[in-house]
Amino acid sequence: MSLFKRIHGLFAKHEPLPAERSILTVGPGDVVEVSLVTYQVTGRTRNVSRNAVMLTLQDGHQIRYLYIEEREQVVYQLYSAIDGRLDFDDGVPTTIEMDGVAYHLEEHYTGHVTAQGKTPFPSSGEQHIWQFQSDQRHLLRIEWQDGRFMLYEGEFVLPADVQVLRGT
Repeated sequence: MSLFKRIHGLFAKHEPLPAERSILTVGPGDVVEVSLVTYQVTGRTRNVSRNAVMLTLQDGHQIRYLYIEEREQVVYQLYSAIDGRLDFDDGVPTTIEMDGVAYHLEEHYTGHVTAQGKTPFPSSGEQHIWQFQSDQRHLLRIEWQDGRFMLYEGEFVLPADVQVLRGT
């Protein structure tokens, strides 16, 4: 190797390393681990007005949903879908009792969401979300979009229990 090539190699710009995948940037095809269970991400719904995503996770036949929101700290919530319906004539109440557990409304918000992959609501659009919490820290989430409701029950997940294993 000539002296000129060696000097040129010292001053040449090197390609930057690829950015590490964040849990907020993963999408369909990626693999994540939540509470020691490995899931493939099959869908992603991003709320544009908040720094939040809802990932559709699949482990075999089981489908779960991981809600991630970046506030002062990153908040993780793991949900399972509930079969059921809502019989409220005058809107969603502030307290809901289900299976002997009372859930209290923590937050209600509306925002535009974008969807990728397999999600409960396959189209992008305006979505209404109600988040409830019980005294035992159990979670209940209601989503409404395009005239359809989805119900979820879940729990908080520690940040150390969520890892991105493989990103595309």
